[in-house]
Amino acid sequence: MEQIKLFLSNRILLTGLIAFASAQILKTIIYLIINKELRLERIFGDGGMPSGHTATVTSVAAATGLNCGFDSPVFAVAFILAVIVMHDARGVRQETGKQARIINDILETFRNQGNKNIPPGDQLKEFVGHTPLQVIVGAILGITVAIIVHFI
Repeated sequence: MEQIKLFLSNRILLTGLIAFASAQILKTIIYLIINKELRLERIFGDGGMPSGHTATVTSVAAATGLNCGFDSPVFAVAFILAVIVMHDARGVRQETGKQARIINDILETFRNQGNKNIPPGDQLKEFVGHTPLQVIVGAILGITVAIIVHFI
């Protein structure tokens, strides 16, 4: 029980969890507004607006800076980790999503031509990466959450 109490009292960890949850809920609401369809898997899914990964790592980095000092070694580690995650979300993971869309289109073309070797429903996940705007909004959300949690 004491371990749970200690876990829940870690403000930096809680900041990251709040930022992630906020981003995922916003992502689901934005998807609903744009697509006129409620897809609850968006709460746990990758890709979309805003970037949940970015919101999480920027909130942790900002909370670390606010709590430990922006000149601390632990902030330096959190900051570098945040930069790497944001770069990956924007670069590698977005390209993976583009490739998945193209492969899914090719598979659908083969299915439409009567190819029986490709089972229906086999599709690659397309929501995996982020646009620059999605990463920027995720960063703004993460920093905002860190500031709010810090001053509460």
